[in-house]
Amino acid sequence: MTPSWFWWKTMITTLWIFFPLAITLHNLEEALWLPRWSHHAKRFHPPVEQNEFVFAVIVVTLLAYLSTFLAMAFPSVFILRLIFFGVLGMMILNAFVPHLAATIVLRRYCPGLVTALFLMVPVNSVILYQAIVDGLLQWLELGLSTLVVAAFAVALLPFLFRLGKLIETRFLTDLRTK
Repeated sequence: MTPSWFWWKTMITTLWIFFPLAITLHNLEEALWLPRWSHHAKRFHPPVEQNEFVFAVIVVTLLAYLSTFLAMAFPSVFILRLIFFGVLGMMILNAFVPHLAATIVLRRYCPGLVTALFLMVPVNSVILYQAIVDGLLQWLELGLSTLVVAAFAVALLPFLFRLGKLIETRFLTDLRTK
């Protein structure tokens, strides 16, 4: 007896839950150590302070959670699936550039490398492979969605760093002085 389409679709999207877990651990590793590392890695990353980086990482993590939730809640909405798959593809690229590349070139561990290579790449690869095998995604769609999401993320991060710094200087400084 073959499984019903609903059961099969539910099983596939259940794998998607592992992405928020993996990105949370990855972003936690980055939040703890990347700001200090960034002061030694100016070729790869402009120096960033702890609070502004943590703010940006929280927003990025929430966006990853949102993309996962929307893709799971509305699996028949093509654009939501593409955004989700694009985020997965972007995070696979992120493991190699900047994390692995920076570690090799600088001969200094880039925070996020271990969780990127041993969590993000395997988890995301399994999800994307299953989506392609099951006809939810084609290679061209994966490539294009990855590039679009990566371009959006690269443009968004400097804005989030500035916003994090603004929040720190405007609100957190005021709270500390009172």
